[in-house]
Amino acid sequence: MNERKPIFYINEQKCRNTYSCVRVCPVNAIEVRAQKEHPTIIESRCIGCGLCFIDCSPRAVEFRDSRDEVKRLLSSERKTAALVSPSIAPEFVDITDYRKFVGMLRALGFDYVHEDSFGVDLIAAEYADLVSKAEGKYYITANCPPIVKLIEKYHPELVPNLAPLVSPMIATAMVVKELYGEDVATIFIGPCIDNKDEAHLYRGGKLVDSVLTFIELRQLFDEFEIQERTVKMSEFDPPYGNWGALYPLPAGIVQAGGIKRDFFTSNVITAAGKEEVFEALNDFGQYIDTIHHHFNLFFCHGCMLGPGMERHSERFRRRALVRLYAEKRVGLLDKAQWQKDMERWSKLDFSRSFNPNDQRIPEPPAEAINEVLKIIGKDNPDEELNCGACGYQSCREFASTVAKGLAVPEMCHTFNLRNKQEYIETLRQTNRKLAETKKALKDSQELAMREKEMAQSASDMMHNMLEKLPTGVVIVDNNLKILHSNQSFINIIGEDAKSIADIIPGLVGADLKTLMPFNIYNMFTFVLKEDEPVVSKDFRFEDNMLNISIFPIRKNKICGAIIRDLFSPEVQGEEVTNRVSEVIEKNLEMVQKIGFLLGEGASETEQMLNSIIESYKKRRVTR
Repeated sequence: MNERKPIFYINEQKCRNTYSCVRVCPVNAIEVRAQKEHPTIIESRCIGCGLCFIDCSPRAVEFRDSRDEVKRLLSSERKTAALVSPSIAPEFVDITDYRKFVGMLRALGFDYVHEDSFGVDLIAAEYADLVSKAEGKYYITANCPPIVKLIEKYHPELVPNLAPLVSPMIATAMVVKELYGEDVATIFIGPCIDNKDEAHLYRGGKLVDSVLTFIELRQLFDEFEIQERTVKMSEFDPPYGNWGALYPLPAGIVQAGGIKRDFFTSNVITAAGKEEVFEALNDFGQYIDTIHHHFNLFFCHGCMLGPGMERHSERFRRRALVRLYAEKRVGLLDKAQWQKDMERWSKLDFSRSFNPNDQRIPEPPAEAINEVLKIIGKDNPDEELNCGACGYQSCREFASTVAKGLAVPEMCHTFNLRNKQEYIETLRQTNRKLAETKKALKDSQELAMREKEMAQSASDMMHNMLEKLPTGVVIVDNNLKILHSNQSFINIIGEDAKSIADIIPGLVGADLKTLMPFNIYNMFTFVLKEDEPVVSKDFRFEDNMLNISIFPIRKNKICGAIIRDLFSPEVQGEEVTNRVSEVIEKNLEMVQKIGFLLGEGASETEQMLNSIIESYKKRRVTR
C-alpha cells in the first residue's frame, strides 16, 4: 500500500467554515484557531468515525482515496481478490441480484470475489468461545475500528477489556492468503472508511493490500462503464458464509455466533450509534460490577449505515434488506461443507493486541474556563443558555474546549449575535461618517473643479499673452523637450521650426537640440543642472544676434527662456535705449568723480547721451 495519508482531511478549497464538522466530532479532533482560515482535523486525535464527512454539506471533508491504488493492482500481474462486506445488501439496492454484483466485480478485473460473511462466522465463533470462558472478566468487541480507536485514545483504562480478536475483514484476508498464496492482492470493499487505517495494522499493510469504500466502488463502476445489464451472473468464490451475512446489523455477529440474545439469559449487551456508545463506555467503566455483561459496540448503527456508503438513512428498511439477503444466502448454503470449512479455517490464529494511545487533554483550570465564559458574554450562570448551537452539551463544556485551544469563541451563537449587533452599530456610525466624508469630498470636488476652471482660464490667458509678445518664449524639460513655445520663438528659429509647428502646434515634444546650436542649448542644460539663471546673454544664431535669458522654473526639471532677436526693428530701438541708459548709469559715478577735472565736459557728455536716447524715443513715437 502507498504511504499513508490522513484518513480524513479538510479540502480548504471547498470549506465554507460552517463548523458543522467541529460540532459533530465526538472527540474534539477538529480544531479551530484564530490564525487559521479553516478548521483542521488532528489526525492523532481522530477516531475515524466519519461523522464529519457525513455532516459536511459543502463536502469539504474528504477521505483517503484508494481508487488509483486499486487500479494499479488490477492492472498488475498479481492475482487480485475482492473481499466484499455483506453490507452490499442495503447499499446496492439498485442491483437486482447479488450475483450480478459479483459479475460486475469480475468485469472490473478481480480474479476472485469472496464474501466477508465467512470471516464473520469464524470471528463470531471465537467470540462465543471467549464469552463462554470469560470467568468474571467482561469484554468489549473489537470489530469496529472507530470503537477500537475510541477506547485506545479516550478510554485507555478499558484497553484490557477489548476482545483480543481480529475483525472479520482481517479473518477473511487471512483465509484468502492461505488459499491463493501471499502474492495475491486482497482488496476489501465495505461501508467503513476507517478500515483503510485498520488494514495497515497487519503485516505492514500486506495482509489487506487496499480498501475501497462503496462510494469509491461506485465511482470505479462509472469510470469503466460497468453496468448490471452488461455482465453475467456470477457466484462468490468459496468458502461461503452462514449467518455471518447478518453482520451489518448491530447484533449480527452475536447472532452469527449463536450467543443468546434474550433479556434474561443473554450476557452480551449491544449498543450502536454515537450516543449509545458513549453512554455504554461510561457505564462499562464505572458500573461493570453491577452490569455483569459483555458489550458489543458499533459506532454507526451497524455496518448498514457506514460513512463509506452512498446514503445514511432508511435504517429500518436497511435492516429488512439485510435480513432478506441473509435468508437467501443461508437458504443456498451447503451446511455440511460450511461445517468442514469452519473446522479447517478456525485453526488460524485470529488473536491480536491493542496499544493505549491516550489523547485526553487535562481539564483546564476553572479560571481559564471562566475567562472564556466572560469573553462570550456568559460570566453570569443565568446567561449559560446551553443552546447547543456550538455543538457542545453546555456553554461550560464549550468554554473548556476553547480553553484547550480546540475551538474559538466565534463558534458561540449568542457571542456572534452580540458581536453582530455591535458590528451593526459600528456600521451605522461608519455610514454616518462616510456620508459626511462624501459631502466633504463633493464640496472639495466642486472647489477643485472651480480652481481647475480658473487655472485653465489663467492658462489660456497666459497662452494668449505669450502669443502676443514680440519676444520669443520657450519652456523645456530636463530632456530638452519643448513643453511650450510661442509664435515669436518659432519665427526667430526660422523655417525649420515653422515646418515642424505646422505638424506639432507649439513645437510641443520637439527636441530643442535639433533646433538650436550646441552653445545655446548647452546653456539650458547648465540652468537645469545648476538651478541658476543665465541673464541677457548674446549669441550669434545664423544671420541674427539673439539675446537670451534662461531661468529655472522647477528645480532640475523645467526651465524657460526669453529670446530676443536684436536685429529685429522692434527690438533694436529698445535695445539701444536700454544699453545707452546702462552706459550712463555705469559711467555716472565715474563722470561725477572726474567732473572737477573735466569741468563742463562731463556734463556735455551726459547731455549728449541723453539726447540720443530721447531722439530715438521720439522717432519711435512718430513711426
